[in-house]
Amino acid sequence: MSYFQIAIIPVPTAQKEAYLRVSTGMAPFFKEFGALQVFEGWGAFVPSGEVTSLPMAVQLGPDETVVTSFIEWPDMASAEACMTAMETDERIAALGDMPFDGKRMIFGTFETLLKA
Repeated sequence: MSYFQIAIIPVPTAQKEAYLRVSTGMAPFFKEFGALQVFEGWGAFVPSGEVTSLPMAVQLGPDETVVTSFIEWPDMASAEACMTAMETDERIAALGDMPFDGKRMIFGTFETLLKA
């Protein structure tokens, strides 16, 4: 059964190209460690809620856009090996600083329950 990682990220709207550059640079790294699919989504319609919502969850600022990231892995071990390698791999460091506030990013890894 595959696993997937998701992240919800508040990205400064003016940093869209920088975010795409970093994401494009990271995708081959993820694939090297076995990622089956890598998706990035730039928020098009992400409404604020009254009780809860994605913008509220990441404390979205007025000059920011909600971005989603989705990586499918064949197994949890591949995902964990990649995340560990990212901490010290020079190729990731060479991409530069992430163009967002990582403290407000929400992420997690999940076991696939249904894939239709």
